[in-house]
Amino acid sequence: MFGNENILIAEIDVKADRITVYDDYLGRFRDRLKLNNQTGSLTITNIRPEHAGHYKIKTIRGHYSFSLNAFRVSVYARLPVPVLSRDCSSSSSSSSSSCSLVCSAVNVGHVTLSWYKGTSLLSSISVSDLNMSLSLPLDVEYQDKNTYICVLNNPISNQTQHLNISQLCHTCSDSVHWCGPTEAVIRLVLSALVGVATVILLVYEIRSRRAERDQAHIHTSRSIEI
Repeated sequence: MFGNENILIAEIDVKADRITVYDDYLGRFRDRLKLNNQTGSLTITNIRPEHAGHYKIKTIRGHYSFSLNAFRVSVYARLPVPVLSRDCSSSSSSSSSSCSLVCSAVNVGHVTLSWYKGTSLLSSISVSDLNMSLSLPLDVEYQDKNTYICVLNNPISNQTQHLNISQLCHTCSDSVHWCGPTEAVIRLVLSALVGVATVILLVYEIRSRRAERDQAHIHTSRSIEI
């Protein structure tokens, strides 16, 4: 049985030598349940987080004797590797000697996201819902030589990302931009506009000088004719 409602999902009748699987419960278990008539083992194939919950096994012997076992199944999705990025939005308000970073993870559930300095926990944030996005900020000094690690974990596994300060911490005004593709595109567009404006001014200057030279030549020719 499954859930607090004790929905029957599988049954073995030893006397009748019959196995019945009720796998159409809300479509959740459809084509996923397999029952072993020798051991009574129930297998859920391709198990997913929606299959987590309370399960009960009821064994009936005769008309009045039965036993009941209950347990809970927890299902955790595979964890992604957390992503480290530079937070350029904080660059104007932060110290010129510090670097603002963000560790993030998307589409996760029942996880904790944490920053560690060596083996010491600095900060953490947890979420119990599914398909959530998490982000955790961190400020470090440019010359900091300590080891920083961002860890995404649940009760059965974890994923880590090591911080390379020298690679990630560059000022947002650097000619080589490290703060994401959006600002890089803006810089590229502005550079292109400046280049186009420069060409237009140059062409205008050349044509103006040529026009002045032509007018001077015409004036000189008329003077000679007179």
